[in-house]
Amino acid sequence: MIAKLQDKVALITGSGRGIGKALALKLASEGAKVVVNDLDPVSANDVVAQIMDTGGDAVAYVGSVTADNFAENFMAAAIGAFGAPDILVNNAGYTWDSMIHKATDEQFDAMYDIHLKAPFKLNRAFVNAVMLSAKAEASEGREVFRKIINISSIAGEYGNVGQVNYSSMKAALGGMTKTLSKELGCHKINVNSVAFGFIETRLTEATNDKKTIKVDGREIGVGIPEKVHAGFAQMVPLGRGGTAEEAANGIYLFCIPESDYISGQTLIVGGGLRM
Repeated sequence: MIAKLQDKVALITGSGRGIGKALALKLASEGAKVVVNDLDPVSANDVVAQIMDTGGDAVAYVGSVTADNFAENFMAAAIGAFGAPDILVNNAGYTWDSMIHKATDEQFDAMYDIHLKAPFKLNRAFVNAVMLSAKAEASEGREVFRKIINISSIAGEYGNVGQVNYSSMKAALGGMTKTLSKELGCHKINVNSVAFGFIETRLTEATNDKKTIKVDGREIGVGIPEKVHAGFAQMVPLGRGGTAEEAANGIYLFCIPESDYISGQTLIVGGGLRM
């Protein structure tokens, strides 16, 4: 049986760990050639090694999606390694929470840069990278579908206390997704979004210790107090938070040929959770 994504070229931002890593391994298992991106070269190269060890093909591209010229360089790296891209997943991100009366401009701008401006630049670079091929295929009467998946959150669908910056960007990303689905449909580029609920990652792990990660020179707090974590889990109709692999499976649905006639949609992967 031929793999569903045999020889497709997939670019996944933030894929050195968590949901992005799970997706990279999933797409590679279905035959995709994967460009793994992360801020941490060790994490990115580890995912590449895991893919190669199982007979897949992957390369690492280390860097921040908010850096100047990242999008164009990311596309160039993919083309240099494997050829024109077929799938782009805008997955990289983090949260920097605060109630509105304490929120700073820096917090708002940081969420704008990574959750809205970076996907805009990456989507534009992806389209520019495939446009000539798409036009040639159309002139020949062939339908070759390509995929953009923007990663969102139920916070963007329903709002969430303490996340005015993050929620705003994810809500705006929904508008971008719908607009691009209309602009790019004639070029057979499907544009969809996946909005996650309570997924178990390092950002949401249960901990009473103060933990941080370093992003663009900033120390950002991660983790949720154990009592709060347990409360979130109880809110999920399916009774628990989702795993990274379960989250990745939701994205996978929009990557495969079975979704070729689906565009402009937001799929909520949250175990039934509504905030």
